[in-house]
Amino acid sequence: MKKILILAGGPSKEREVSLETGKSVFNALKNKKKYKVIICEPDGELIKKIRRFRPSVVFNALHGRFGEDGYIQTILEAEKVKYTHSGVLSSYVAMNKEVSKKLFIKNKIKTPRYFKYKFNKNNKIEKKIISQIKKKFNYPVVIKPKNEGSSVHVYICNEKNIVRNLRKISQYKEILIEQFIPGREIQVAILGKRKLGAIELKPKRKFYDYEAKYNSKANTKHIIPVDLTKSDYEKLMNIALKAHKLIGCKGVTRSDFKFYNGIFYLLEINTQPGMTKLSLVPEIAAYNGMSFINLIEWIIKDASINR
Repeated sequence: MKKILILAGGPSKEREVSLETGKSVFNALKNKKKYKVIICEPDGELIKKIRRFRPSVVFNALHGRFGEDGYIQTILEAEKVKYTHSGVLSSYVAMNKEVSKKLFIKNKIKTPRYFKYKFNKNNKIEKKIISQIKKKFNYPVVIKPKNEGSSVHVYICNEKNIVRNLRKISQYKEILIEQFIPGREIQVAILGKRKLGAIELKPKRKFYDYEAKYNSKANTKHIIPVDLTKSDYEKLMNIALKAHKLIGCKGVTRSDFKFYNGIFYLLEINTQPGMTKLSLVPEIAAYNGMSFINLIEWIIKDASINR
């Protein structure tokens, strides 16, 4: 019998989504006689719990900081327990949007232009930032923390609301200010070396933000198959696989794109995509003939150390 310890919850701003992912994975596995499954919080007792339960595999269902940035992966490597998804370095690189964007640019993957903005010691916003943005990109622009997921604290800003929105995220000390790319929102799932598929999103909101992702009342339209020419579709899938390999990702990833004027812009790569009712990777998998339980079992079989 395989013992599966599902890590879910945690201290990040994506805690609730992580709990939903953990519950979905638990419900998929609990009726299979070959598994003994528990859900565990990554708290101060985590190492004791791991040593007591002695899992065959840790299913990492954490999202955001601590669970998706190399931190928990370092603990699991130290404990020499097999775990799912990407390893220490690839998790850190993917989560740090500045580092990953530098890699994309160096390797000729199109990504929105950006610059880093540091808040001063008093979190005061310098007035010159308004003209600085105008000079670099013009408006609108996107502002975002450089190491959060699920579009947490991401804002599309114009000249009138930029200062107000900057104040909302001043606790991060360093953020990215990014060129806004209009166009279609398309996301791609990669499973190991396999180009699993893509899905297009048409949110009723300004963009595919946290609410659009996880609140069914947001009524985001999911379109699959994506209406692209065969060559554009192949190009999209190849970029996603290239980014996955470039960062050294393992298991499953989801890459977020904008498609505008015939160009695919890679916004970011997610090393631990959600597994909730509204999550995109299970939907892409189902469309391509892979059931939810088969997806979860594939992720478990792929688990290892030294990732």
